[in-house]
Amino acid sequence: MNAQPTTSRRTAIAIAAILALGAAAAFFIVRGTEPAAAGADSHSHAGEKKSSDAHSHGKDEAHDDHDQGHEKPAAEGEKDHDHDHAKEGGEEHEEGVLQLDAARAKVAGVTLAEAGAASIGSTLQLPGEIRFNEDKTAHVVPRVAGVAESVAANLGQVVKKGQLLAILTSPTVSEQRSELMASQKRLGLARTTYQREKQLWQEKISAEQDYLQAQQALREAEIAAANAQQKLAAIGAGVASGGALNRFELRAPFDGVVVEKHLSVGEAVQDSTAVFTISDLRSVWAEMKVAASDLPFVRVGEKATVHATAFESKGTGTVAYVGALIGQETRTAPARITLDNPDGIWRPGLFVNVDLTASSQKAAVTVNSAAIQKMEGEKTVVFVPVQGGFKAQSVKLGKADSQNTEVLQGLSAGQRYVVGGSFVLKSELGKASAEHVH
Repeated sequence: MNAQPTTSRRTAIAIAAILALGAAAAFFIVRGTEPAAAGADSHSHAGEKKSSDAHSHGKDEAHDDHDQGHEKPAAEGEKDHDHDHAKEGGEEHEEGVLQLDAARAKVAGVTLAEAGAASIGSTLQLPGEIRFNEDKTAHVVPRVAGVAESVAANLGQVVKKGQLLAILTSPTVSEQRSELMASQKRLGLARTTYQREKQLWQEKISAEQDYLQAQQALREAEIAAANAQQKLAAIGAGVASGGALNRFELRAPFDGVVVEKHLSVGEAVQDSTAVFTISDLRSVWAEMKVAASDLPFVRVGEKATVHATAFESKGTGTVAYVGALIGQETRTAPARITLDNPDGIWRPGLFVNVDLTASSQKAAVTVNSAAIQKMEGEKTVVFVPVQGGFKAQSVKLGKADSQNTEVLQGLSAGQRYVVGGSFVLKSELGKASAEHVH
């Protein structure tokens, strides 16, 4: 009887222990899952809130995006328009296309020409100096000794041929005029004697010998009078005016300018003293020294261009002289160019550069040198007509002279290009590029 209750008690304790353990396990399971569930629930609520906020924010963003989406095509359209405009402007700037109608081109003075073959001359440049044209320069001397009574001409004065320069008093002139007057008196007497003797001989009153002697005396008197007159003419003195036999008038030999003056009132001069230098400056010489290696290219009659070094001026002339001898010290030969100077620009003493054509070569494609323009620093272009305007065509150049320039790349023979008004087109293209940048 006692053994059975003990077994039942043990069984009950075991069951109670198992239940307790199960309850404890369930407790711990429940306590362990509650935080996670709470976290999950919190996370869930937070996620829902976040999802809600995100949904709300996303909705707002979607709304904004939707609104922006409505504006975006316009912006994209503007962007595309600007892009197209930039592309168009960029093309105009990069490729140098200038839109210009015929009327505006005419106002700008645009003229066209065709690229073609031409001879390109290589130029030889030599330094030189302007000098007086010695063929038209006179060193005026009185040709008689005397004293200056008055001086009418001043330094730098323009004078005409025969114009009075100065008046001298000279005893030599007085003597020669006295001799002329005496010879003229003797000539008159000899002529009267000859007429009388001739009449007497014709009337058979006097002998023929008297007539012949009178004729001989007349001839001698004529010679003496002519000789005295020629002496005065040789020194530039004419018949005395106002009874002053010693008065000598010094006059200009030709039209020109008084470039030197060495005479003052009261100054005594000799017959060989250069008292004035007069030069016709309407023609001058450009003198240069030519090295032996350059002599084959400097020929008499060759056209030359003279450039002033002190200011912007040029003129053309002809080589008039090339020296036959080379200087021992300089190893150069002198040469000169006759240069017209109607405006007096070329003054003696002015340094110049002389350009001569040394040789010429044929080029297949050439353009007028005035058509070439510089763009963007060193880029060389020639404007060519295109549809609706003109294009700055990049070219590679070769030989050049003052008239034509060889084109190696960029143009073909017969292609039309702008020869007149190219600088105006360059300016207009620069304006268009500047406006595009702004």
